[in-house]
Amino acid sequence: MTSETEQFAVDVIYALPKQQKIITTMVTAGTTFIEAVVQSHIVKFFPEINLDDVKLGTFSRAAKHDEVLVPGQRVEIYRPLIADPKDVRRKRAEKAKDEGRINKITGAKVS
Repeated sequence: MTSETEQFAVDVIYALPKQQKIITTMVTAGTTFIEAVVQSHIVKFFPEINLDDVKLGTFSRAAKHDEVLVPGQRVEIYRPLIADPKDVRRKRAEKAKDEGRINKITGAKVS
Protein backbone atom coordinates (compact mmCIF):
# COMPACT_ATOMS: atom_id res chain seq x y z
CA MET A 1 0.00 0.00 0.00
CA THR A 2 1.35 3.42 -0.85
CA SER A 3 1.12 6.46 1.37
CA GLU A 4 -0.25 9.78 0.09
CA THR A 5 3.25 11.31 -0.20
CA GLU A 6 4.90 8.33 -1.92
CA GLN A 7 5.68 8.83 -5.60
CA PHE A 8 5.97 6.35 -8.42
CA ALA A 9 6.82 6.55 -12.11
CA VAL A 10 4.14 6.34 -14.79
CA ASP A 11 4.70 6.24 -18.55
CA VAL A 12 2.39 8.41 -20.64
CA ILE A 13 2.27 7.06 -24.19
CA TYR A 14 0.97 8.50 -27.46
CA ALA A 15 1.61 7.08 -30.90
CA LEU A 16 1.03 8.20 -34.45
CA PRO A 17 1.54 5.92 -37.47
CA LYS A 18 5.19 6.98 -37.86
CA GLN A 19 6.01 8.54 -34.49
CA GLN A 20 5.57 7.69 -30.83
CA LYS A 21 6.38 9.44 -27.60
CA ILE A 22 6.79 7.93 -24.15
CA ILE A 23 7.14 10.37 -21.28
CA THR A 24 7.89 9.08 -17.81
CA THR A 25 6.49 11.28 -15.08
CA MET A 26 6.50 10.97 -11.31
CA VAL A 27 3.05 10.99 -9.73
CA THR A 28 1.82 10.74 -6.16
CA ALA A 29 -0.66 8.18 -4.91
CA GLY A 30 -4.19 9.24 -5.79
CA THR A 31 -3.27 10.76 -9.16
CA THR A 32 -5.86 10.16 -11.86
CA PHE A 33 -5.20 9.20 -15.46
CA ILE A 34 -5.99 12.66 -16.83
CA GLU A 35 -3.85 14.34 -14.16
CA ALA A 36 -0.89 12.20 -15.24
CA VAL A 37 -1.43 13.26 -18.87
CA VAL A 38 -1.46 16.93 -17.83
CA GLN A 39 1.66 16.50 -15.65
CA SER A 40 3.54 14.86 -18.53
CA HIS A 41 3.08 17.95 -20.75
CA ILE A 42 2.64 15.64 -23.75
CA VAL A 43 0.26 18.20 -25.29
CA LYS A 44 3.31 20.38 -26.00
CA PHE A 45 4.51 17.70 -28.43
CA PHE A 46 1.04 16.83 -29.80
CA PRO A 47 -1.24 19.89 -29.66
CA GLU A 48 -4.01 17.96 -31.45
CA ILE A 49 -4.75 16.05 -28.21
CA ASN A 50 -7.99 17.41 -26.75
CA LEU A 51 -7.82 16.76 -23.02
CA ASP A 52 -11.57 17.18 -22.58
CA ASP A 53 -12.61 14.18 -24.66
CA VAL A 54 -9.45 12.12 -25.23
CA LYS A 55 -9.78 8.34 -24.79
CA LEU A 56 -7.37 6.87 -22.25
CA GLY A 57 -6.40 3.35 -21.24
CA THR A 58 -3.80 1.11 -19.73
CA PHE A 59 -2.42 -2.01 -21.43
CA SER A 60 -5.23 -1.89 -24.06
CA ARG A 61 -7.97 -1.58 -21.41
CA ALA A 62 -10.10 1.57 -21.48
CA ALA A 63 -9.81 3.81 -18.43
CA LYS A 64 -11.89 6.73 -17.24
CA HIS A 65 -10.30 10.15 -16.81
CA ASP A 66 -10.95 10.11 -13.05
CA GLU A 67 -9.67 6.55 -12.50
CA VAL A 68 -6.81 6.50 -9.99
CA LEU A 69 -3.43 5.18 -11.13
CA VAL A 70 -1.60 2.46 -9.26
CA PRO A 71 2.12 1.62 -9.48
CA GLY A 72 2.97 -0.47 -12.53
CA GLN A 73 0.28 1.04 -14.76
CA ARG A 74 0.86 3.22 -17.77
CA VAL A 75 -1.35 5.80 -19.45
CA GLU A 76 -2.11 5.18 -23.11
CA ILE A 77 -3.65 8.03 -25.11
CA TYR A 78 -5.81 6.69 -27.92
CA ARG A 79 -6.37 8.41 -31.26
CA PRO A 80 -9.74 8.35 -32.99
CA LEU A 81 -10.13 5.66 -35.63
CA ILE A 82 -9.59 6.82 -39.20
CA ALA A 83 -12.06 4.26 -40.56
CA ASP A 84 -14.53 1.84 -39.00
CA PRO A 85 -12.92 -1.64 -39.17
CA LYS A 86 -16.29 -3.24 -40.02
CA ASP A 87 -16.78 -0.91 -42.99
CA VAL A 88 -13.25 -1.60 -44.26
CA ARG A 89 -13.82 -5.36 -44.09
CA ARG A 90 -17.21 -5.06 -45.80
CA LYS A 91 -15.70 -3.01 -48.66
CA ARG A 92 -12.83 -5.50 -49.04
CA ALA A 93 -15.33 -8.39 -49.30
CA GLU A 94 -17.40 -6.50 -51.89
CA LYS A 95 -14.27 -5.82 -53.94
CA ALA A 96 -13.32 -9.51 -53.82
CA LYS A 97 -16.83 -10.43 -55.05
CA ASP A 98 -16.62 -7.93 -57.90
CA GLU A 99 -13.19 -9.25 -58.92
CA GLY A 100 -14.39 -12.87 -58.86
CA ARG A 101 -11.99 -13.95 -56.13
CA ILE A 102 -14.80 -15.34 -53.95
CA ASN A 103 -18.07 -17.13 -54.61
CA LYS A 104 -20.84 -14.52 -54.74
CA ILE A 105 -23.31 -16.81 -52.97
CA THR A 106 -21.28 -18.61 -50.29
CA GLY A 107 -18.41 -16.18 -49.83
CA ALA A 108 -15.87 -19.02 -50.12
CA LYS A 109 -12.64 -18.55 -52.05
CA VAL A 110 -12.73 -19.59 -55.68
CA SER A 111 -9.98 -22.09 -56.41
